Amino acid sequence: MLRALGAQPVVLAVTDAAHEQDRWRLGDADIRLAAARGPAQLAYAPDLPVVLSDAKLDLLHLLGVWQYPTHAAGRWADETGRPLIISPHGMFDPWITGRNAWKKQAARLLWERRAWHRAAAFHALTAAEAADIERESPGARVAVVPNAAPAASPPRDRTPPPHLLYLGRIHEKKNIAALIAAWRSLRGELPADATLTIAGWGDDEGIAMLEHAMERADPSIQFVGTAFGAQKAALFDVSRFLVLPSLSEGLPMAILEAWASGTPTIQSDACNLPEGFATGAAIRCGTDRDAIADAIRTAMSIDDAQWLTKSAAARELAASPFSQASIALHWEEIYGALL
Repeated sequence: MLRALGAQPVVLAVTDAAHEQDRWRLGDADIRLAAARGPAQLAYAPDLPVVLSDAKLDLLHLLGVWQYPTHAAGRWADETGRPLIISPHGMFDPWITGRNAWKKQAARLLWERRAWHRAAAFHALTAAEAADIERESPGARVAVVPNAAPAASPPRDRTPPPHLLYLGRIHEKKNIAALIAAWRSLRGELPADATLTIAGWGDDEGIAMLEHAMERADPSIQFVGTAFGAQKAALFDVSRFLVLPSLSEGLPMAILEAWASGTPTIQSDACNLPEGFATGAAIRCGTDRDAIADAIRTAMSIDDAQWLTKSAAARELAASPFSQASIALHWEEIYGALL
């Protein structure tokens, strides 16, 4: 999208265990890495300020907070006088700020607030995140722009089998254990061929949580690991719904990807995509076992005509308000104003 606007994007990052295998996701972008040192959680890279300076940037867009790159970005803005925009990407959510709160308070005092004050603007994915930003950095200039969906697939012409898909990070905040418990509570009510597929990635703690939730063998539940490209498209193609009963989100790409494929969703309010409920592309679920089970029961009970209507509504959201063309116009206005 940036290239289509005439911009020349440069991606700067700190090395980690997966940076080499992740390169392909950025195509032929100009990628510049700074070597990490110390605890991985801090993302400390002493060479990052030099990497930033050498990039000769007109504008710096920082993705994420609570780590050393925020300090480096604030220092860059201070020294160059050029615009810095910060996207917290859900990291100001109270569920997040309440975890290891003492560490985040230390980060606020040591480097975060200084960088936030140097920022020309913040970027919020949703109105709810804009309120979170106001709470953390009162008076900050905030632009609300959602993520862009992939290009919409051709319309669906038939209802898929009774398969549900979870796609995303394997983490406590995604509420996967409650989803698995809800699914098991429904086994006597669902079709014999109904399945729940879990696809995603996570750290050791997240995988241990998933293994504990799945320790009782159930052939209707399967964990398939990470899914990209054609494998992800195939999972959407055979899934009747994507389900995401999260406790905390910014704006989940998995839902936008599902909508682009014509797959309606079962989602919690924490997913911050009320457009799905308003248009019929999504079914609301709560976050406890029984509420999730009720939503799954509702989803599995709709007929083919109703499902196809939901599928069409999902595609329309991906093709219109969340399309790359629509989102690019927002960024053209914001970057242009800052520059």
